[in-house]
Amino acid sequence: METKVAEIADGIYRLSTYVPEIAPPRGFTFNQFLVLGEEPLLFHSGLRKMFPLAQAALAQLIPPDRLRWIAFGHFESDECGALNDWLSISPHATAAHGRTGCMVSLNDFADRPPRVLENGETIDLGGKRVRFIDTPHTPHGWDAGVLFEESTRTLLCGDLFTQLGDGPALTTGDIVGPAIEAEDLFKYSSLSPNMGSTLRKLAELSPSTLALMHGPSFSGDGGAALRALAADYERRLIG
Repeated sequence: METKVAEIADGIYRLSTYVPEIAPPRGFTFNQFLVLGEEPLLFHSGLRKMFPLAQAALAQLIPPDRLRWIAFGHFESDECGALNDWLSISPHATAAHGRTGCMVSLNDFADRPPRVLENGETIDLGGKRVRFIDTPHTPHGWDAGVLFEESTRTLLCGDLFTQLGDGPALTTGDIVGPAIEAEDLFKYSSLSPNMGSTLRKLAELSPSTLALMHGPSFSGDGGAALRALAADYERRLIG
């Protein structure tokens, strides 16, 4: 395996590791995102066993001990399994997540106390600003949330729009159809009755870039993509 690095928006870099053995023959990608600033932020720590790959990839961009923040979508090993590995080499780094995630997982799991983020709270990274948005049970986990980088209008989506394969780092093509296909295969979403309204509220942000954890990042009308995904989940609830 190798971890590839690509800039998907101004000062936001995708660290992507493709694993062909998952869901063959198309395989599956695990993506992390570095948001540069005076206080750099890593979104997704990645799997613990992939930490050496991710560390080497991030070191192409900044010294790893410069990391100041580590955030993720929800408590799951591919999102935060290597959190304490990053904390061990980044002495000034702090994990940051929503109140629910800190209460049920991070306060015990993290080797240093996390920062609790309220819904809508922003962190000024110095050159970039990220806003935490609670998205409980969207797509799964009651602690779920996303980050929105305000200057580039980039939505760090976590597991939303999950898809198979090893596509380009950034696409202007369809990400909704492949996400529907992956949902049909994995059935990974909780199908909460609030999913549609949660996604439509995210669409109101009018993101111009969607940073997917599993799949290519998307450049274009992110609001339209989110509304289309909302419609599919609402269809599933009715069915």
